Amino acid sequence: MYEIKVDAARGVVELTLGGMLSVEEVDEYIAALRAAFVANRLSSYAMLIDVSDCPIQSQSTIAEMQRSMGPMPKARAIALVTGSSLARMQIRRLFTQDYARIVGSREEGLAWVVSGIEPASAVRPG
Repeated sequence: MYEIKVDAARGVVELTLGGMLSVEEVDEYIAALRAAFVANRLSSYAMLIDVSDCPIQSQSTIAEMQRSMGPMPKARAIALVTGSSLARMQIRRLFTQDYARIVGSREEGLAWVVSGIEPASAVRPG
């Protein structure tokens, strides 16, 4: 399951992922994400990704995420809201950018991607 919301005025893309994702679902949400960039004419954007309802994903799903995210345009900032500590470990391996933060809440994530406020609970991936 995935949901994409775009705040074009602030250039923020919110992606919510839930449950176990198949490789096909990864391809679907990446295609929808690309379409959202085009539809909203986003040349500069930040992402808030909520994976708090995701369990640890299969290796094939993670590999597809890595492959699919490679050609995506670079974000100004990324905030990842995680749930379990195991999912957090998997996210840390997937997002290694110095402009990414793993946060405890949506509010902390928005403060990071919109205003550059370093979250108190932030973990720098990598």
